[in-house]
Amino acid sequence: MSELPEYAERVLSLAERIPPGKVMTYGDVAEWLGDGGPRQVGRVMALYGGAVPWWRVVRADGRLLPGHERRALEHYRAEGTPLREGDTPRLAMATARWDGVTHAT
Repeated sequence: MSELPEYAERVLSLAERIPPGKVMTYGDVAEWLGDGGPRQVGRVMALYGGAVPWWRVVRADGRLLPGHERRALEHYRAEGTPLREGDTPRLAMATARWDGVTHAT
């Protein structure tokens, strides 16, 4: 297997650091790394994110990843990630979002 691109390693490393019950948006990850943008982070997660807690890197609007909603919801409920329940569950971004610094309680 070939080595991961350096940017992908950085994205995946940060994804692994997001505490259970918290999330970062694709844009948050890019901003925290000081490199790339939401699309680049999304591409890395799509290609290489299966081995890390991919459900913790999310869309800014809190909608669940299309095609992976059920699996993501299982993870969110198991980890106690804040959700807005309803016909279409979404992440409660104001309380679920992690700043990359503080420890989850």
